[in-house]
Amino acid sequence: MLKYSDLKKGENFIFKGQPYEVLDFQQVHRGRGLATVKIKIRNLISGEILEKTCHPSEEFEEADIEEVPIKFLYSHRGKFGFCQVDNPKNHFKLTENIIGEKSLFLKPGQILTGLKFQGKIINIKLPVKVELKIIDTPPSLKGERAQSKTKIAVLETGLKIEVPSFLKVGDVIQVNTETKEYVKRINKE
Repeated sequence: MLKYSDLKKGENFIFKGQPYEVLDFQQVHRGRGLATVKIKIRNLISGEILEKTCHPSEEFEEADIEEVPIKFLYSHRGKFGFCQVDNPKNHFKLTENIIGEKSLFLKPGQILTGLKFQGKIINIKLPVKVELKIIDTPPSLKGERAQSKTKIAVLETGLKIEVPSFLKVGDVIQVNTETKEYVKRINKE
């Protein structure tokens, strides 16, 4: 059993019979009373996001989530197709409301982690960093200092992020999936 103070960011637990992931954790002290914890949680099956205040007397069952390697195949009309890496014939789909903003980092053939609950894959987990190609960005101007300027780039998945001005269309960059920020340029030879 998990105590209220164990519900840190990324922790999975059972709430009302469903698996939830902690998105945000904040300890709140109120005068002479005991501290409470305010958490923001996401249902791993439906994608629903809730805010909840937990008290010291509350305990939660730990969610038994198994991680399995999966491969992203395609997206079509808000549905995303995947298969298991060890069994490519085993296809499954997840909807956009379940995956949420993670869809901005998906490209066909990408290997990800599937979250399995009670024998069924219910959601995905992205790596912290992914490599994506720039498909549209304004050209750099001569004389600009590379360190001081940034511009907006559109990546192959449709994600728009701020990148250094020296980058150009066709460059492959590394992006942090948690912050949606540019990390570095990848030299593909």
